[in-house]
Amino acid sequence: MPNLSIKDVPEAWAEALRQRASRNHRSLQGELMAIVEHAVNEAPAAALPRGVRRGWKSIEQIAAEHLEKYPQPIQGGPLAVDIIREDRDSR
Repeated sequence: MPNLSIKDVPEAWAEALRQRASRNHRSLQGELMAIVEHAVNEAPAAALPRGVRRGWKSIEQIAAEHLEKYPQPIQGGPLAVDIIREDRDSR
């Protein structure tokens, strides 16, 4: 199997990757392999609609799309925040 190497990685990036690996319960090598695997298996940009970049929507764009798709809440139904609060309070 071939080996890859990246030289002159800024220390801040290396530390961020170490922390990410720790959060994901992986070694640094395992985290880097997961990142590379995701990049290799990702659909090519040509498969996405024109102007769409995977993972680059702002929260405002997502909220606007959601409001467009679901303009009014279901009347009489519980709000998500109430469901979550009830679940947390029951613990």
